Amino acid sequence: MEGTERKNIKPGIEVAIVLKQDQRTGRLTEGVVKDLLTKSSHHPHGIKVRLEDGSVGRVKKLL
Repeated sequence: MEGTERKNIKPGIEVAIVLKQDQRTGRLTEGVVKDLLTKSSHHPHGIKVRLEDGSVGRVKKLL
């Protein structure tokens, strides 16, 4: 899962994230990264980001 490494994610790239309320279903939301919220270089569940539309979630896939 490439969304677990901070170095792979930059503002402006398109990603698929899982929102907090969708963690049980695994439903993905697509969008463009605005901000990286996770400070560590690695997170096992995915780097937390804010999309340009304001959605916050963990990156599951780079598109």
